Amino acid sequence: MHPLPLGEDADRGFCDSLPSEKGHKKCDMLVRKKEFEGMEMKKLSACMKVIIIFTTLSAASLLAKPVPEGQRVPVDVRRTTFVVKDTDASLALYRDALGMKVIYDQVLERGDFRQPESYKKRRLVLLRANDDFIGVLGLLQYMAPLKPEHQDRFDVPVPGDPIVVINAENLEQVWAKVVTIPGLEVVDAPERVEYPRVGGGVIAVMQSMVRDPNGYWIEINKILDAPADSND
Repeated sequence: MHPLPLGEDADRGFCDSLPSEKGHKKCDMLVRKKEFEGMEMKKLSACMKVIIIFTTLSAASLLAKPVPEGQRVPVDVRRTTFVVKDTDASLALYRDALGMKVIYDQVLERGDFRQPESYKKRRLVLLRANDDFIGVLGLLQYMAPLKPEHQDRFDVPVPGDPIVVINAENLEQVWAKVVTIPGLEVVDAPERVEYPRVGGGVIAVMQSMVRDPNGYWIEINKILDAPADSND
């Protein structure tokens, strides 16, 4: 059997040109098989496109985005600043383990160091996740004069304690680094938690809780569904 020419019309024209009826039928069967395989490949390609588009949209729905212009308010939660004992020890968690990026790191001095009663020295580090303006984390270390540490320490968050929530899409990978940070306390390992939606359904989250080396409560989570919005 000669190989079929390329192209559907060429295939059928080739079969019609065969002198033998038996050869014509056999050739026609091969053409039909080729056409069927082509249709199946087109269906598979269309399905793959739908899957890719759906996956892209699902991932995009989890990204932070501004609210519509008509719903904006003249306030942004600009930054949370932690007063820390050791900036470098804190960077081991927020920069090295969680992957936040340092956008500012300076030692701030005021006064004459030869006059301790009026001399002030601090180190301020700012870290970002995916926005340079909102959601920034500050690490502030008083180097001179030194500040006293908190005297009270409770095993659970109490009024006056902030809880900072950090979303990590790669929670499984960063968790292995988080638990190795010296002075860090694991309160809850990652587990699935479900929050109800107003219209039914749930918001599923992989959630964990730690206390960083300075005693701050840090929830590290991974959102598994579309996040809460104004309808929830």
